[in-house]
Formats: sequence, C-alpha cells, structure tokens
Amino acid sequence: MSVKKQEKYDRAYLEMAKIWGQLSHCKRKKVGALIVKDRMIISDGYNGTPSGFENLCEDEDYYTKWYVLHAEANAILKVAASTQSCYGATLYITLSPCKECSKLIHQSGIKRVVYSVAYKDITGLKFLEKAGVSLTQIQLK
Repeated sequence: MSVKKQEKYDRAYLEMAKIWGQLSHCKRKKVGALIVKDRMIISDGYNGTPSGFENLCEDEDYYTKWYVLHAEANAILKVAASTQSCYGATLYITLSPCKECSKLIHQSGIKRVVYSVAYKDITGLKFLEKAGVSLTQIQLK
C-alpha cells in the first residue's frame, strides 16, 4: 500500500477510535481503541470499569479508580476471548499507551501503534520502540 493511502486509512481508523471513545462513561478522559488486521477491524475498546461494575470511573475526589481498564486493554482482552489473534495487527488509539498497557501490546503481538495524543508519561512509547513496535502519531482535528 502506498504511503499516502496508508495515511488515509490510518486517519480514518483513528477518527473511528475517537468516536468509539465517546462511549466511555469516564469523565476525565474518554479514550477509544481499534485493533485492525488485514484492513479488518478485529476488536474495539474504550476506557471504563470491568463488566458488572457500576459505570463510575472516578471517585469523589475526581481520581480515576484503580480498577478502570484502559481502552487498549479492553480491546486486547476482547481479542483474547475470541478466535482472532492480534499478531501482526495495528492498534489505533486516541491517547498513547501507558507503560502497563505497552507490555500488553507487545505481548499480544501487535506490531504497529497509531495514536493521536501523547500521554504525559512517554515511558510506554519508549518501551514499545525498544520492543520493535512501529509508532506513528497523527494529530486529529
């Protein structure tokens, strides 16, 4: 695929991840993720509480509760519960991964991450770079 065509697809999938993130019940940040393999969306996710928990992500002091799952973790876990594999896939995410999620991304076999906004702590990006995962930042409007 040409570079120009790839960028067109990357931007479209990232826009879709942004829209998906709006489903989050979290007030502080709404993050969306898509996992794409062979130009097919194999999973999606957004940040939120685990199944069966109330959809309140923040406590009384507006801090994120420790058990809130990040968008990419939710997307990877959906793939794990299916017959699909993340191996060789691309993760599209609106906010770059934290260091904990970066380990999941690497271990799941995702080879490329396309993100819009860099998280305040770039340790996760540095880890993925060291692990040989391709990183691309695309600013959305």
